[in-house]
Amino acid sequence: MSDLQPVQLSTDFRIDETERVHGTRILVVAVHGDTDMYVVDELEARLSEAIDEAPTALVLDLTGVTFLDSMALGVLLGGLKRVGEMGGRLRVVTPRAEIRRIFQVTMLDQLFDIDSSRDEALAATSSPA
Repeated sequence: MSDLQPVQLSTDFRIDETERVHGTRILVVAVHGDTDMYVVDELEARLSEAIDEAPTALVLDLTGVTFLDSMALGVLLGGLKRVGEMGGRLRVVTPRAEIRRIFQVTMLDQLFDIDSSRDEALAATSSPA
């Protein structure tokens, strides 16, 4: 029997303060918990605030997300469109297979740049589009 215990993630929704990568115009926004119709207004407002800062890249870290519904996906799509219109890039970090699968079955993995770690996303933001 394995000594590994499953990681327990909190389902309580929260968004960490926007983090500016030192010396760049790259912003990181970390989302945690169940991201669904009950919290999309907060998600949309916080993403909008980050996008209003006109970052060259916005890294949306979904590592702590336990659930993602279609309304939340709609907010992410709107954010992707706005960042693109401003000449920036949006990358999504989602190491969890069940969250990544949501992007795959909706074919949104064809639109979003998806990374397995924050480090991977940050490295990709410094490479040409």
